[in-house]
Amino acid sequence: MLARVMREEDGLSTAEYAVGTVAVAGLGGVLVKLLSSDWAFELIKRVIEWAFSFLFN
Repeated sequence: MLARVMREEDGLSTAEYAVGTVAVAGLGGVLVKLLSSDWAFELIKRVIEWAFSFLFN
């Protein structure tokens, strides 16, 4: 019975949760820095204007 319990790997362990949390927080930080830059704002603005040009022209 102990061998069966040792082989089952259902769910995440605490260490895996910690690594996942750090990875998501790091990715979020990179996205915030990237999307708050001027060139990213201009790129997003141009994409939205391009999309609306198809709808209203």
